[in-house]
Amino acid sequence: MTSENALGGFLRARRELIKPEDVGIASGGRRRVPGLRREELAMLAGISTDYYLRLEQGRDRNPSDPIINSLARALMLDDEAAAYLRALAVPPRRRVRRRPGRVPVGIDELVRLHLDMPSFVHDRYMNVISANPLAEALSPCYRVGTNVLRMTFLNPEVRELYEDWERTAHSLVASVRALASPDLDDPQLAELVGDLSIRSEDFRRLWARHDVRARTSGTAHLLHPQIGPVSLNFQKLEITGTDRQIVVIYHVPPGSDAAERLALLANIAATTEQLAPVPIRSSNDRYPD
Repeated sequence: MTSENALGGFLRARRELIKPEDVGIASGGRRRVPGLRREELAMLAGISTDYYLRLEQGRDRNPSDPIINSLARALMLDDEAAAYLRALAVPPRRRVRRRPGRVPVGIDELVRLHLDMPSFVHDRYMNVISANPLAEALSPCYRVGTNVLRMTFLNPEVRELYEDWERTAHSLVASVRALASPDLDDPQLAELVGDLSIRSEDFRRLWARHDVRARTSGTAHLLHPQIGPVSLNFQKLEITGTDRQIVVIYHVPPGSDAAERLALLANIAATTEQLAPVPIRSSNDRYPD
């Protein structure tokens, strides 16, 4: 991810996703560009084409709040995407490389020892820094020391795990952008995104859309190799006092088919652990970016 013209990149990507007919503009037959033309978006936002061109080309990077609001309306952005756009318009500040954060001891113990549903903690870069055995048995993404984003796009096993991998991957990429805001120039994130952009065409395509959405709850539909198809609800909670660490908890209705399948997975995980015990990793252990 480059910070040289993040504002222009976002405006261009979102402009290209809007169909002219969605905003009352006749398509006029064959068009050379996807989505809206620059002059069409400028007209919808009530600004001059020349000024919009300066914004998209990075020759003006600090539009006023009224202009940002007009652009957000013209691009049909929801509240999260509009907030992301405002963050892009803030003058850049000096970036520092963050050190890996530690999971608060109480949260780490809660997740590993006391939650009987699949639960794990990831940081702002999607590194898994705490997890209970059931989460690790549910998906290779949730093993301590792994990166959820890397695993999702680079591990064929994970592609097979999700009933709708494309939707899951799309949602994950949008969540990463939401976590990144307003630190959009973060060196570790740039490193992660750069590597994935080279190694995964799917990631490169989805990242280029500039979608922003912090999905805090929903349902995951899995095709697990040991317990079969199972649908799990999930809840994401940000841990206060940390650098955007998130605890993710999967849950199912008691007595449901999904609950029975999770109980089976717990038994399998317990048996496997007894046969080949693995030391529990400390939250102080290093993990890849």
